[in-house]
Amino acid sequence: MLQMEVVGVRVEMPTNQPIVLLKEAHGDRFLPIWIGMTEATAIALAQADEPPPRPLTHDLFRDVLSALGVGLRAVNIVALRDGIFFADLVFSNGVEVSARPSDSIALALRTGARIFASEEVVQEAGVIIPDDQEDEVEKFREFLDTISPEDFGRAG
Repeated sequence: MLQMEVVGVRVEMPTNQPIVLLKEAHGDRFLPIWIGMTEATAIALAQADEPPPRPLTHDLFRDVLSALGVGLRAVNIVALRDGIFFADLVFSNGVEVSARPSDSIALALRTGARIFASEEVVQEAGVIIPDDQEDEVEKFREFLDTISPEDFGRAG
């Protein structure tokens, strides 16, 4: 498994489809995952460290885990089948639960859990951004610094 870092979320034009962009912690491959608008908002809120006025589902899940004395140890993105990514939540009590990567990432950002992806997934869906396009990544990071969670619409 390869440790990944969340670069951020953005809305892909012209489809208005949000994506979360992950990057290898110790490599140069990026992993784009198309996600829903609600999950994009949840990830953006967590990255901005802005607590919502009322807890979102991911905040509630974090609080329930805490109340039960169970921690989220890791998120593993384990498969890509027919264009759909699959993840597992790995808990401190050894239990693993299948989940969508978008929800898993939103929860990991709230709990401090590490995010991993299998070599097979990164090999299949990962992209390397050439050095001459590195400024595009910097522009993406600057874009992330200028947006707010409200740019993604209202969460349900």
